[in-house]
Amino acid sequence: MNTATETAVVRPSRWGTFTLVFGICFAILYVVCDMAAWPLFTYHPGTDRIDLGYAAARRDEGPAMYWYGWLASSALGAATLGGLTALLPEKIRGKISLALAWVVPVMLLPVLIYSLMFYWRW
Repeated sequence: MNTATETAVVRPSRWGTFTLVFGICFAILYVVCDMAAWPLFTYHPGTDRIDLGYAAARRDEGPAMYWYGWLASSALGAATLGGLTALLPEKIRGKISLALAWVVPVMLLPVLIYSLMFYWRW
């Protein structure tokens, strides 16, 4: 065996493809859910109540928390997309760039920071 002339071909596993696509899609879906106000559920910590979807805070009950709902929406969507991508043929799965795992979240960070501008009160 001449190792100098051989090239190693790394074939992505289904699990590796799932985790890569999950990470990429989670970041995208989180920003979308945050910007569009699409939580899977709303938690009201003052009354320990959970409402499906978006629910505004009620008077004298404290704030409504959407973060848990955004996480759940993003995780559900990313798991679905990751699972579907893992079922694709190996030839197609191998074309997904690993660089997207860090490029996409870095590119979305300014958008997420902008969405939180409401809290930057002086």
